[in-house]
Amino acid sequence: MKTEETSTAHHSGRAPEPVGLYPHARRVGNLLFLSGVGPRQRGQQAVPGVELDEQGRILRYDFESQCHAVFQNVRYILEEAGARWEDLVDVTVFLTNMRDDFATYNRLYAEYFASSQPCRTTVEVNCLPTPIAIELKCIAAVAG
Repeated sequence: MKTEETSTAHHSGRAPEPVGLYPHARRVGNLLFLSGVGPRQRGQQAVPGVELDEQGRILRYDFESQCHAVFQNVRYILEEAGARWEDLVDVTVFLTNMRDDFATYNRLYAEYFASSQPCRTTVEVNCLPTPIAIELKCIAAVAG
């Protein structure tokens, strides 16, 4: 079978608009693959807690507020695609500053995933497509 026949794209009405031509998620069988999810809010280009200079470089950012926003956006996408937070089986996080932000991320992650513990990988990257400090890539296993 071809992938087009067995997969379904999902677009969220609550998560931020994608910055490219891709869906928020794609379901194949009982697996739901989320595209990279950042902390922006729907209808806004500004990133929560980020202050930019005239050239668009980050002067300051509130990493904790970005974490909360990313987790909320993931939840929006999951719910609108028929999944739950507890359905997450794998989370890959991309951080732009591992040294300064990992401890905060690890603390918040433990709060959000206290009852369900998906596999997790954390990677530092040089930058992300928009002025954000965190992006999540998730996979969920969905019933039925």
